[in-house]
Amino acid sequence: MIRKRYQDVKAGYQLAKSLNAQKYLKKIGLGKEDYYFWKQIGKALLCTYTLFGVAWLYNEKSPLGWWTLKPKPKEERELAHLYERRQFPYPGDEEAMEEFVAKGGMIGTTIGPKGFVETDKDAFNYQKELQNKKLDQEAQKLWLRMKNEVIQELQEKGYVGDAE
Repeated sequence: MIRKRYQDVKAGYQLAKSLNAQKYLKKIGLGKEDYYFWKQIGKALLCTYTLFGVAWLYNEKSPLGWWTLKPKPKEERELAHLYERRQFPYPGDEEAMEEFVAKGGMIGTTIGPKGFVETDKDAFNYQKELQNKKLDQEAQKLWLRMKNEVIQELQEKGYVGDAE
């Protein structure tokens, strides 16, 4: 009779030691004979990304203002001298952000017209102005509603033929 013996259970380091990683890597195209190929692919990608990075950086910081990778529409090119690019502060810099908002920097877009006529506007005055506009709109709505109710009552009593 043949003596049966069960294999020892391998766990942890013994299991990792028994696995042949090269065998599995070879099956998916990452064996030792493929190293040169992947090295060349890596070099090609590195060169490509470097070229794209340099082109992107040059596009952003170009000393030649006329050379950009982004085509601009004709209208934008004709009106470019009327606008300036606003520099936003870093969001983590609390003091710079407060100063920026106080100067009215959050009003509008990143590209704004050159030479503001009213430079005395700060965030508080701007907010007050918005509240006043809203109050005027609400007052106008209320006035029109009251006027229409009075006209309707007078029409029902027969005093007014046509409203205005």
